[in-house]
Amino acid sequence: MLGIEYLKAAPTQHIIHYANGQLRHSGAGLAFFYLKPSSSIVVIPLASADVPFIFNEVSADFQPLTIQGQLTYRISDPNKVAALLDYTIDGRLDEYISEDPEKLPQRLVNQVQVLARAEVQRIPLRQAIHACETISAAVAASINQSEALLALGIEVLEVIIQAIRPAPEMARALEAEAREDLLRQSDQAIYDRRNAAVEQERRIKENELNTEIAVEEKKRQIRETKVDADLAVETKEQNVRQSKQNGQIRLEEERKRLAVARAENARLEADTQTYTLEASLKPLANLERDVLQLLMMQSADPRKMLSLAMKEIAQNAGKIGNLNISPDLLESLLKKE
Repeated sequence: MLGIEYLKAAPTQHIIHYANGQLRHSGAGLAFFYLKPSSSIVVIPLASADVPFIFNEVSADFQPLTIQGQLTYRISDPNKVAALLDYTIDGRLDEYISEDPEKLPQRLVNQVQVLARAEVQRIPLRQAIHACETISAAVAASINQSEALLALGIEVLEVIIQAIRPAPEMARALEAEAREDLLRQSDQAIYDRRNAAVEQERRIKENELNTEIAVEEKKRQIRETKVDADLAVETKEQNVRQSKQNGQIRLEEERKRLAVARAENARLEADTQTYTLEASLKPLANLERDVLQLLMMQSADPRKMLSLAMKEIAQNAGKIGNLNISPDLLESLLKKE
């Protein structure tokens, strides 16, 4: 009614209200009434926005590349943007009277393309297709230093390069080369695996032979040890036998010396007895037989005396006529008392 309208902005929208060329309101999330015929409303979005991009460039080795990514930015100084770009609305908050709000993302993409071109042209194709993160970091660090963006009051939050692709024919060539390289690596891996298997088999055989050699060496050592042990036992037994023989020899020598000593003693005793007997019989050597018999009869046994008498009778048998000896007499003579 009468051209008076009500405006209510969101917290992510910065409102600048001019009435008759004078600044009436300025801030985020404002709500007010205004007279439309005499007012100009500038609405600047403060929320972050994502801008996808894709463009073609050339690498250091003159190979075409396609760079695809996304840019995230926000307006940090609405007054600078409002001074350089027309964000005036026509009735509704999302209807601008100019195309400047749509041109801002393209300006940012152009800035990203310039910085990305500077990075890509310094490296060859093979290196460039694997340098997404490196180029993204370099572009993000450089774009916030751009004087054009600083003059606009724009802050770039993030630059993401999602892919860097070569031309289709170059991609097929690289794929073929990579495929052949992978096939060569596969063949080399098969060769290495077979060679490793042969080498492992050789090591196994060598270990088996070494084990057999070690076993035989141990057996030889065992045999040598047994022989040495048997030789040591035989040597000890021989030493024992030799000691026994030496002992027997010494014993026999002792016995021999003992027998010689006994024989010598016996000879000496015999000589002594002989000497004693000779000495005792020497006085009787010159006596007559009859005297000796008489001496014997003085202290002899009656039976001895009778035997001497019988002997005398026998010697003089020619002179005796008859002699009678009764059995009782012989029994009494032979009977031991």
